[in-house]
Amino acid sequence: MSSASEMQKNRVIQELRAFIKKLLQEPGILENSLAIAKRHSDGSNDPKAWATIANEISDTTSVHIPEDPSEHSEADRLFLEVLREVVGEEKALY
Repeated sequence: MSSASEMQKNRVIQELRAFIKKLLQEPGILENSLAIAKRHSDGSNDPKAWATIANEISDTTSVHIPEDPSEHSEADRLFLEVLREVVGEEKALY
């Protein structure tokens, strides 16, 4: 593995660690984020819906997700992907 690849991997791991720590310190973030995602999406990959979701999460929690998807970090993308999966799976049950 190249040095640049290892540095990228370490950066992503550190970012995810910091994000998980924030979630553990403020458990309401998960509940609020899930409620927001359910309100604005059916679990599909509609970019407008997910931009709205990211903005509302940023406005109402201590999690900051940039408005422009091209500026999303790995942790931002992973968090939104997992939210989308959870909402999609939940909607599929009904």
